[in-house]
Amino acid sequence: MQLGYNLISKIMSSIATTKMSSRGQVVIPEKIRERLNLKPGTEFVIIAKGDVVLFKKVSPPSWEQFDDLIREARRQARSSGLSPAAVKRAISRARHG
Repeated sequence: MQLGYNLISKIMSSIATTKMSSRGQVVIPEKIRERLNLKPGTEFVIIAKGDVVLFKKVSPPSWEQFDDLIREARRQARSSGLSPAAVKRAISRARHG
């Protein structure tokens, strides 16, 4: 029985209500901001599906994640036959028209 109460308590601590202003602004309630460590300037991706609006905090990847992304991009470039010279030519064309 205690497990059910803890689950309900955790879910309820993540629920709050708010209103949208006439300018389309939505205030994220303080307890949610604190729980998620949201600061002024935090950026979000907003997803809408039916009558649900989902805010996903955008955070830059860690250096380790960034290294993994670069490693994967290089692997895919090699497997598709893309050479460093071809990349330089494409960049040059994009910059100079």
